[in-house]
Amino acid sequence: MVEIRLYFEGDPALRPGFGQFFSEIANRAREKGIKFIPIAGGSGAEAAKDHTMGLLKHPQALNLLLRDSEGLPLPNPPEELKFWMVQTMEAWFLADPEALEVYYHKSQFRMSALKRNPKVEEIPKDDVLRCLAEATKGTQKGGYHKTKHAPHILQLLSPAKVRKVAPNCDRLFKDALARLSAPPPDSDGTPHVS
Repeated sequence: MVEIRLYFEGDPALRPGFGQFFSEIANRAREKGIKFIPIAGGSGAEAAKDHTMGLLKHPQALNLLLRDSEGLPLPNPPEELKFWMVQTMEAWFLADPEALEVYYHKSQFRMSALKRNPKVEEIPKDDVLRCLAEATKGTQKGGYHKTKHAPHILQLLSPAKVRKVAPNCDRLFKDALARLSAPPPDSDGTPHVS
């Protein structure tokens, strides 16, 4: 593996936020001389198309796809390189309400408006966005806005808190970190066997 290419659904403004959120993976990769590259894909379909092209153009890279499920049933693996922000990225924000309080300022943020579901991936997208809008509407920053606010919130999120209640996020971390810990393949490309 020469690099990790994380194709994500969303605006390019999210790149630094995803870089920070996945810093454990990025740092481990850097220690091994491997680049970690978050790549914005726009819509989910565009990100999936970019990922498919990445598999063809960058076969020596670990090409990952991160996208919203939009409430649709999740396909079953063999899609081992595809991960889901179920049902939407903003569900991760509900896993770390303290990060939201920091960003929106505790005195203005309405914590009571947030859904209290320990399984954040199961909260319908409309409910997630409604909660965020309600919790943030009286803040100086204004109501939640994806391209203005999400990049900053992503940088404040605790990956440990999110992983604890978002199994798909946890699977992405575990898979990427396991691949970074695996011994390099033999010269013929087969995994090393000890």
